[in-house]
Amino acid sequence: MKTQGNTVLITGGASGIGYALAEKFLAAGNTVILCGRREEKLREAKAKHPGVHTRVCDVASSEDRVALAVWAGKEFPDLNVLINNAGIQKRVALTGSPAIASLREELAINLEAPIHLATLFIPLFLKRREAAIVNVTSGLSFSPLAMVPVYSATKAALHSFTLSLRHQLARTPVSVVEIIPPAVDTDLGGVGLHTFGAPLREFTDSIWEQLEAGSQEAAYGMAAEASRASREQLDASFQRMNPGA
Repeated sequence: MKTQGNTVLITGGASGIGYALAEKFLAAGNTVILCGRREEKLREAKAKHPGVHTRVCDVASSEDRVALAVWAGKEFPDLNVLINNAGIQKRVALTGSPAIASLREELAINLEAPIHLATLFIPLFLKRREAAIVNVTSGLSFSPLAMVPVYSATKAALHSFTLSLRHQLARTPVSVVEIIPPAVDTDLGGVGLHTFGAPLREFTDSIWEQLEAGSQEAAYGMAAEASRASREQLDASFQRMNPGA
């Protein structure tokens, strides 16, 4: 995908990886639209970068997703890049009768939303000379962390969907890119839970270089290793991450 001259919509773009990517696209001269559930975070992003556009949207809601697509298509006729970045991560004890509403929220945001948004924007993107759908998955797509079972499963499914989407769009103007993060020092899952992760700036700099080079899979650190690992290596990785399993 090209990294300049785009109009880019980033879900979950007011914080974490989404916001860091937004700053990269802004610095490269792109038009950037951020959507997210927290209006106060969007206002903070707008205050720091007045040129950014924002929209409050809960991607867990199918109605909000449809409204987002309609609004974006009308307000930004040159829109040509969708970055499905929004995600939540919950520690779930499967033996503790977790509430179905909580499970559904994680499924909706992490998996249903990117699939639905892709299908909503494909008709628009097929009219472009160049377009891209970028899905943010995880190193846990390949070797799950058992304490976050739903998150790991949704990212594995999104990785699979991304491969199928790329295949179906292979002869179209729409590129399909996968960003595969390891644990990154953001507030995903809760404040202070990922301080052991890769520094956000270091991660984003590496991902940006890979996007500029035209990579269809942009991975970093342990996630890059996992994405190319053998079954035996993944089994060993699972045992390391989930001792006593």
